[in-house]
Amino acid sequence: MIRTTFWGVRGSIPTPGPQTNHFGGNTSCVEVDCGGTRIIFDAGTGIRQLGATLAKKAPLTLHIFFSHVHWDHIQGFPFFVPAFTPGNTLHLYGAANSRGTIETAMAGQMEAPNFPVKLSDLPSTLVFHDVAPGQTIEVAPDVKVTAAAGTHPGGVLVYRVDHAGSSVVYATDTEHKPGRLDRRIVELAKGADIFIYDSMYTPEEYDGCVSGTPRVGWGHSTFEAGGAIAKAAGVGQYVLFHHDPDQDDAAVREKERRAREVFENAMCAYEGLVLELGERGEAQAAG
Repeated sequence: MIRTTFWGVRGSIPTPGPQTNHFGGNTSCVEVDCGGTRIIFDAGTGIRQLGATLAKKAPLTLHIFFSHVHWDHIQGFPFFVPAFTPGNTLHLYGAANSRGTIETAMAGQMEAPNFPVKLSDLPSTLVFHDVAPGQTIEVAPDVKVTAAAGTHPGGVLVYRVDHAGSSVVYATDTEHKPGRLDRRIVELAKGADIFIYDSMYTPEEYDGCVSGTPRVGWGHSTFEAGGAIAKAAGVGQYVLFHHDPDQDDAAVREKERRAREVFENAMCAYEGLVLELGERGEAQAAG
């Protein structure tokens, strides 16, 4: 069984407050539990609460896959309790490019004056892995993670988890090309049971009709593009993710309503949402 838990669903910057109580204000973090093998996608501020739930479960082996290293996807890691626990082993995966590796990025945000504890001072064992688009990583028997390239300033990786005949795709911070689908993501998501996709904007926000500033080229997508990819790939459940910080709960609910007109089995991610894949591969909300 695959159990997917959403710990942070917001994009760009944390947005706590009464206007975001339902869907949540923490930035990106999604946990995928494959029969006891824990895979974590991104380490935004949502990872802090995940770490609190794991604090007393040492020794742990965790696999953290980073889509990219923009701040909202790494800023929670210095507050992740398992990283401060001796005996734990954390495997960290991310793309390497001319700007550095996942290791240099994580170390950089924990250097003075940004943070008082250096990455090298953490008592857990950290193992870093460079990941390339098209690569498949077997993190455990019958648990595979496949990477593909998305479209985002500076680059981004999107991922697919396959376990026991079920699959989850995590595709955040990737932008559609107006008028055509990203075939790389369609191929990666083909037949997936759960399709988590960057649906940051409404079409009007993306085009600039709302604020007067188009979001074209910013590296994020719309629910229309997400629904079209979900249809083309034949996914089971489409989950809208990486909500814009300017969208309050009412705006996210309206985005969800409109998304269901494009793809019937669509829902907006919220903090605390748990989706379990049963024997038939059907996603069922458990939290």
